[in-house]
Amino acid sequence: MNISCEIIKDLLPLYHDGVCSKDSKDMVEEHLQQCESCRSELQAMDNELLITNRAENLAEAEVVQKLSKSWRKGMIKSVLKGVFFTLVTVIVILLIIYIFVGIKIA
Repeated sequence: MNISCEIIKDLLPLYHDGVCSKDSKDMVEEHLQQCESCRSELQAMDNELLITNRAENLAEAEVVQKLSKSWRKGMIKSVLKGVFFTLVTVIVILLIIYIFVGIKIA
């Protein structure tokens, strides 16, 4: 069966994604065995997909790193606030005890 490259190139995206019918798949595979140009086209689709996935992964990694940095900054601020307010509370309690109870501190 001699099918033009143009028809196969129209079917290649469907074949590549695995959504074409069995007859179309068989036809494309038969053509790919004989046509170097269409095999190259299919290989280019595979390579393009890999490059696209890598770019998406890099973008996601950058977003995760930014979120991680902001989370760490927020956590450090929260810890420092907790320490500060704990110290202030202890000082206030000691002042109240000193003033109202009359316990002398060393």
